Amino acid sequence: MTGPKRIRSLVWATLHLSGVVALVALATVRVQAQQELTAAQVAERGSAAFAANCFSPFMTADRAERVLDQAGVRVDFYDLDPFSSVAPSPVTGRPATAGTDRRCEVAFDGDFAELAASAAVSGLEMEGIRNEAPVPDRYRSTQGTALLGARFLNPRRIAVVHVGTRPGPHGVETFMFVERLMPIAP
Repeated sequence: MTGPKRIRSLVWATLHLSGVVALVALATVRVQAQQELTAAQVAERGSAAFAANCFSPFMTADRAERVLDQAGVRVDFYDLDPFSSVAPSPVTGRPATAGTDRRCEVAFDGDFAELAASAAVSGLEMEGIRNEAPVPDRYRSTQGTALLGARFLNPRRIAVVHVGTRPGPHGVETFMFVERLMPIAP
């Protein structure tokens, strides 16, 4: 092919290639928007799952795996002294915090600390955990902390709630945890 036919073919090929490039660019923008939406959805679901489950005295490792993992979040759970007749759940994630016998933690990508803090407060209220307690010295506010507080579960038990952001496996992550402290001696 020579002359005008070749030029027309090159023009059509260039236009076709430009259209393909434009479609790929559009698809990339859509995927990025969906990923952002997905991160927000995970934050919503993860925060709600934490609030609905982590303050329950009957939460178990099996239940944590079932209801928290479904939300698409990273989970760290142990319960060395369960309130129910289930077997203790060993520490499998981060080391246990000294003086605690239970942790329920979720983490998810992105900075959703305000949403997570609001959900944690709602979860405490839903479970009827209202009496504030002093935060033990071993807990410190960190850069990114949105909520750090303690409440009495009963006269001998305290739970500490910490919500904020920190470096995660994919950049900034939001974390929410509640740790139950060992009983206070009478």
